Amino acid sequence: MKSYQYIARDATGARKEGYSQAMSSGDVLGWLRDNGFTPVSVNEVTVAAKKTGSKARRGRIKSADLAALCWQLTTMVEGGIPITSAIETIADDIESSQLQSVLRQVLEKMQKGETFSDSIGGFPHVFNQLSRAIILAGETGGSLPTSLRRVAEYFDNRDKLARKIKGAMAYPIFVITFIVLIVIFIMAFIIPRFKTIFDQFGGELPAFTRGFMGVYDALRFNLLYIVGFIVLVVAGAIFSYRKTEKGHYFFSRLALRLPLFGKLISQAFVTMFCKTMSTLLGSGVSVLEAFTILSSMARNIIIRDAIDRARERIVGGCNIHTGMSQAGFFPNMVVKMVQVGEESGSLTRVLDRTADYYERKVDATITTLMSLLEPVMIVTVGAIVLMVVLALYLPIFTMSDIKGA
Repeated sequence: MKSYQYIARDATGARKEGYSQAMSSGDVLGWLRDNGFTPVSVNEVTVAAKKTGSKARRGRIKSADLAALCWQLTTMVEGGIPITSAIETIADDIESSQLQSVLRQVLEKMQKGETFSDSIGGFPHVFNQLSRAIILAGETGGSLPTSLRRVAEYFDNRDKLARKIKGAMAYPIFVITFIVLIVIFIMAFIIPRFKTIFDQFGGELPAFTRGFMGVYDALRFNLLYIVGFIVLVVAGAIFSYRKTEKGHYFFSRLALRLPLFGKLISQAFVTMFCKTMSTLLGSGVSVLEAFTILSSMARNIIIRDAIDRARERIVGGCNIHTGMSQAGFFPNMVVKMVQVGEESGSLTRVLDRTADYYERKVDATITTLMSLLEPVMIVTVGAIVLMVVLALYLPIFTMSDIKGA
């Protein structure tokens, strides 16, 4: 079977374009005439072969790659190309080698008779439970292109939110790294030279300089122990977070209580919750299944417990907004908006608007965070430089006192 793009006109002269699978162009022409269309052109759709010398991009599959995949599938399926042919075409020309391998395995499963949703279910690290549920609903309801579009929008929104949060974290990480490099440079090249000069003075150094040099000696002679201790603490924290329930709970609560950062995490979660809930409900997924999917997507155990508590209340007979209110985590505004959506029968649209509102709040929080962190970082760098300058040059300013001692 080959793919053909056709252009034809109906009995009224209106133009019609689309794609069709057939053994030859003659079959497409016959099909068009049988359906009352006048063929204008029929061209085979070909895919350029990849250059053997080109190297595919490797690494983790990003949300942007998945969004691009879903948009391509949406366009091709809407154009009449079967989902298997669309996946084969995309897999031949995709940049990510990891995603290409996944698509080829998905295609192999589908050619054996599995559905698209069942085929991607074997790759939970790529296609999460949300995307599988939406695609399953689309297959069941006969609206696969619409479901693919919703999945594409979901991955787009997730990528957009992730980039915003990474942007907020990038500046402080850069400045902290810069401060560490400055300290290392000073300790490795500047202080040893001044220490040699101080030893030649022969007198007593100022108290501030003696204290500074004492700290320097302690760091220099115990550097391996200090680094080892830091590595053990970090490794222990990571192990505790990943392997123990108490550790996970402690760090989850700590993250939500951090000044500004905790607020940013909460607002980002609310944005994701509303967008995802709207996408799932709009695709025909049940409320209980939507809460189950959202719980599986939450990494913070406190947030996950809140979603589970809300679901339990709904299972017990509460409506959605009451269950969320009793969960003890969701902001009052979100609960009220969900109540309005339930009572008016427009929950999906209300959730979309709530997500847009909290997305703007995330932008405002990031702006505030940057405006506060910038002067704090500048003052920190300035304080370190000032302390070093005072400690190293104070003996020179009091050289006459040192010589007279």
